[in-house]
Amino acid sequence: MKPRVDLFRRLALTLPEAVESSHMGHPDFRINDRIFATLSAQERGRGTLKLTIEQQQAFIAEMPTIFEPVQGGWGRMGMTFVDLGHVDEETLKGALITAYNNVKLKQAKKKVPGTTKRAGYSSTRLQ
Repeated sequence: MKPRVDLFRRLALTLPEAVESSHMGHPDFRINDRIFATLSAQERGRGTLKLTIEQQQAFIAEMPTIFEPVQGGWGRMGMTFVDLGHVDEETLKGALITAYNNVKLKQAKKKVPGTTKRAGYSSTRLQ
């Protein structure tokens, strides 16, 4: 399984500004300190992706033997396992790009001038 883990790592790190870090003793991949993918389940031959619920459902509907929700609350929020032993490189790359773009887009929205976020809600100041 090591070559597939290496492929996951290599593809994740080809994304602009992506870096490898560690969360709870497992490798993860971040952009601006926000996780978009992990190898927390690599011993079971899986990578983990931060998808939206809609993206998760679409990936699972198209390839139910490759993608599966993470158990519990994380899965209900879009965290998704990818089976590294069966996913092809093109599909894995596309899934990693999707997860990466989710985090990058969320960060870009936070940088919109005049927007503040406080106590779990966001409001836009009138100019």
